[in-house]
Amino acid sequence: MITRRLQQPVLLLAWLVVLVVIGWAVAPQLFTSYSPYAGDTAASFAPPSAEHWFGTDRLGRDLFARSVYGAHTTLTATLLAVVIAFGIGTAVGLIAGFSGGIADTAIMRVVDVFLAIPSLLLAMVVVSVLGYSTNNIALAVGVSSIASFARVMRAQVLSVVHQDYVRAAYGLGVGRIGVMLRHVVPNSLSSVVALAALEVGTAVLAVASLGFLGYGAPPPQPEWGLLVAEGRDYVAVHPWASILPGVALAVVVIATHRISTSFRKEHSR
Repeated sequence: MITRRLQQPVLLLAWLVVLVVIGWAVAPQLFTSYSPYAGDTAASFAPPSAEHWFGTDRLGRDLFARSVYGAHTTLTATLLAVVIAFGIGTAVGLIAGFSGGIADTAIMRVVDVFLAIPSLLLAMVVVSVLGYSTNNIALAVGVSSIASFARVMRAQVLSVVHQDYVRAAYGLGVGRIGVMLRHVVPNSLSSVVALAALEVGTAVLAVASLGFLGYGAPPPQPEWGLLVAEGRDYVAVHPWASILPGVALAVVVIATHRISTSFRKEHSR
């Protein structure tokens, strides 16, 4: 299956982009010799060149270096958000679907309320309450995605609990907890895992959006959304200051969505 995926040039390119960005996050010093914080005011707003691939900002800081080092901040927040949404959403959906009755109805009405609120707006409300920081952005994005995971997990649980092997397990005297852990959970997770892969790209964009709006890491810490925001006032005369970090962000989001789409297609077969 993996070999078949890698035979697709666009998918292979998407994997290459993701692997490079992971390298940025893990070992940024291997990709650039510039500091993301030190600048040279004499080189303020230098255009893209062989020396500065993305040009420099108003303080003369290398924008490619800031984009590379910003990968750690953005990707860490993204993974934390997906883990929070996956863990809590899966648990909520499992409890609702397996319990049934009034508990299911009550839990899913709450989930419906969360689904009715735009996820970015909900994330902004959460981070406004908790305070502005990258960790709080991760928590906010994770909380805003819980409802989606809960609904998918519940649907899977409801389809599994009516299978013959589950009834057979009850007939053999296996308790509810045993049935849930041995049969329901393992056979319900595939769709939720596929959703988690899809949510990675969405979470990257959400984290960057909140950073762009000023809810995330404070300057001078590099963060992808903040890099785009810092250059927006100069986009008319120095467009690279905002456009090139934005293009890098867009490429990463598109690559992650392409990979997640391939997983979803494999799951649907």
